[in-house]
Amino acid sequence: MASAPSSSSPAGRTRSRENGLHLPDTARELVKILVTGPFGVGKTTLIDSVSEIRPLHTEEHLTEASVPVDDLAGVRDKTTTTVAIDFGRISLNGGVVLYLFGTPGQERFRALWDDIAYGALGALVLVDTRRIDDSFDVLGLVEESGLPYAVALNRFPDSKQYTEEQLRRSLDLDPQTPMVACDARDTNASIDALLALVQHLITRNSPETR
Repeated sequence: MASAPSSSSPAGRTRSRENGLHLPDTARELVKILVTGPFGVGKTTLIDSVSEIRPLHTEEHLTEASVPVDDLAGVRDKTTTTVAIDFGRISLNGGVVLYLFGTPGQERFRALWDDIAYGALGALVLVDTRRIDDSFDVLGLVEESGLPYAVALNRFPDSKQYTEEQLRRSLDLDPQTPMVACDARDTNASIDALLALVQHLITRNSPETR
């Protein structure tokens, strides 16, 4: 991965879901990326917004039985939850193809983490600034796995406003960890968040930083 792909031109990605599951002829590098974060943060929405194929979802309706274990504070309107993975794919300039694996956000699905994370090169961690504390467990999992990651602050209409310094301090982020604002519903904003992660991976793997 020599240089960061760009989302600025139509050639930067293919959004022809009707063309099926076949890889584009330009594909040169296949990269597995985790899209992770706490319950209700927008992982499924982000994958939906960027995937060039029809995304795979494993969602089930929330039931009364989940009330004691799934904290709905801040996400009272949520009626479904991912119980295994979300999956999507996006092709970028330079022949880079990202396979996006969305992880469940609840502690009760932690046993799936190692299997889903196997073979991933990095993670995009979504954070809800209304519920910053909810992000700590997921960030801990990512750091324990040794995966490089970027943080995407998913903006909601009632999101609290903080300075970058406040957020980095609250999340205890390394100065080199990318942190970007993102609206998971917006395709371009979601692609930009993924590109921030890709650029981070390129920088980490360049000869100058080894």
